[in-house]
Amino acid sequence: MKVALAQINATVGDITGNAAKIIDAATKAKLAHAGILLTPELALSGYPPEDLLLRDDFYQQIDHALERLLAFSYGITLVVGHPVRQDKHRYNAASVLRDGAIIATYHKQSLPNHTVFDEVRYFTPGTAACVFEQDGIRFGVNICADVWHCEAPQCAAGANADVLLVLNASPYHIAKQEERYAVVRKRIQETDLAMLYCNLVGGQDELVFDGGSFTMDANGRLTNQFPCFSEAVYYVELDGLSPVKSEICPAPTVEASVYQALVLGLQDYVRKNRFPGVLLGLSGGIDSALTLAIAVDALGADKVHAVMMPSEFTADISIADSRTMVTPLGVKYSELPIKPLFEQFLSSLAPVFADKPFDLTEENIQARVRGMLLMALSNKFGQLVITTGNKSEMAVGYATLYGDMAGGFAVLRDVPKTLVYRLSHYRNQLSPVIPQRIIDRPPSAELRPDQTDQDSLPEYAILDAIIERYVERDESVAKIVAAGFNAEEVGRVVRMIDRSEYKRRQAAVGTRITTRAFGKDRRYPITNRFNSAEEQIK
Repeated sequence: MKVALAQINATVGDITGNAAKIIDAATKAKLAHAGILLTPELALSGYPPEDLLLRDDFYQQIDHALERLLAFSYGITLVVGHPVRQDKHRYNAASVLRDGAIIATYHKQSLPNHTVFDEVRYFTPGTAACVFEQDGIRFGVNICADVWHCEAPQCAAGANADVLLVLNASPYHIAKQEERYAVVRKRIQETDLAMLYCNLVGGQDELVFDGGSFTMDANGRLTNQFPCFSEAVYYVELDGLSPVKSEICPAPTVEASVYQALVLGLQDYVRKNRFPGVLLGLSGGIDSALTLAIAVDALGADKVHAVMMPSEFTADISIADSRTMVTPLGVKYSELPIKPLFEQFLSSLAPVFADKPFDLTEENIQARVRGMLLMALSNKFGQLVITTGNKSEMAVGYATLYGDMAGGFAVLRDVPKTLVYRLSHYRNQLSPVIPQRIIDRPPSAELRPDQTDQDSLPEYAILDAIIERYVERDESVAKIVAAGFNAEEVGRVVRMIDRSEYKRRQAAVGTRITTRAFGKDRRYPITNRFNSAEEQIK
């Protein structure tokens, strides 16, 4: 028999639109003579619905959509992910639809409550197996985190399931697919059940779902690996109880997968929130250059407006490199010098500042003038301002509130500076769009004469390594120092990270690509006197 995996791009809250995608997938699956259509986790509502799950009218629309789907369940069995409310309980569910009726419903047993997940806030865990028969095969149903633990798969095996269908909304981070393989193989070893794994694809705020649906036989051998970051219906042939080996899509490199995740994250944020396009400040530096390339790849040149806002400290080569980049990309390009506005601010503030020397204040005024200009363009033309700062800068507060942080989406928010360089090289291998001089030049905010980032920060290779250990691995200062890093430098970086929480709380949302991003992943109090640095160094 044939099973169809609907790797769809659902939109949270668009219940009618998501139902239409499932109906379209079911229609294609019928034409391909598939007996079962498997959808992702919460495909009908989108994932994660968060506090929409607390609304009565949300479930009313879910119920109406399920009724509509029943009409399309003749000639094919639909396994549909959706939330359900029963009495005072809410469940993360999957219903089996056949011949106009719901013949079974499964309630997810393992509710994740870590990193970006908070399902315990919303759902009650299920306790029972769900097994249905199709063409002589008994199919068990599990949902996503169920297979990261042994209980639910073993429960299905104990109910005499022959094959396990797994609905997933598993978000992307670097090397996530290898983790999925390892987990599924472990469950297969415990249950002797072949598994068909259907994953959601698409962007939802800071989360990106990479698809990459796959199947493994009862020996843990990969039999199908479908493409990542693409929306499609894929088909799996079963020979008895074993999926037949067919399409094995090669795994993308780290740089390729991250780049695709960033493109999809921006694309869906703009599309699903109905913005007509984006605009960004182009500085002649590598961060804005990479952001521009991603924006064009995500949206098309006609939906991107790049704005160069030179000051008296902007190098001529920064302007030249910006012009060099925008010409082949074909985006709208504007140059708005900020010197007159900057001088007006200084003139207005002169009576108060008196004889105070030029310092960070004047640097930040320049950044805020640029932010004001970008937001004015956004208000006038409706385009979303995307920011260009990276994770390294966001970690240590090397960014200006209401200046370069002004905007609605931060494309590189979870991308360390060292990875920015790797992604720039990767993008240029596809086609040369980022001038090599931008990549080669020492990075600089260009807010004072002869400024470079390393005037204020450690070398990025060292900085990113410390950030990874402290932020992503939760290592103590003492442990980081014991790994060979300079104690004074570690202490300085950690202090900058800790005191910048108030800035990050006001930063634009951005695509998550690491195991620990700022935002849903890492929820630190702003008012906080826990001392991560000095005491541990002592």
